[in-house]
Amino acid sequence: MKHYEVVLMLHPDQSDQASAIVGRYVDLIKAKGGKIHRQEDWGRKSLAYPINKLHKAHYALLNIELKPTDLKELTDGLRFNDFVLRYLITNMKEAVTTPSVMLEPRKTNDHQDN
Repeated sequence: MKHYEVVLMLHPDQSDQASAIVGRYVDLIKAKGGKIHRQEDWGRKSLAYPINKLHKAHYALLNIELKPTDLKELTDGLRFNDFVLRYLITNMKEAVTTPSVMLEPRKTNDHQDN
């Protein structure tokens, strides 16, 4: 089995159902004998440029372990889901289980330049 990182950009109108949408893919991965090492919901974020006249998207991250032969079924499911605006699947060398930078609290600059 190989390790992958999956980032999903979901339609912002589906933010309430984002966990259910991602849950379907988690269930698919587990049904194929894969493992979920990390699952994060990043919430709604602004896009750098409009996609389908939308300026925001709901982001989710999965670090998974899956057979390469079963990856095609996952990508087909993502490709034909109307609620998934974009997705990115990256090969990883090992499982990543630590929280991502996106979940860290923002650092504020306590001093001001005068």
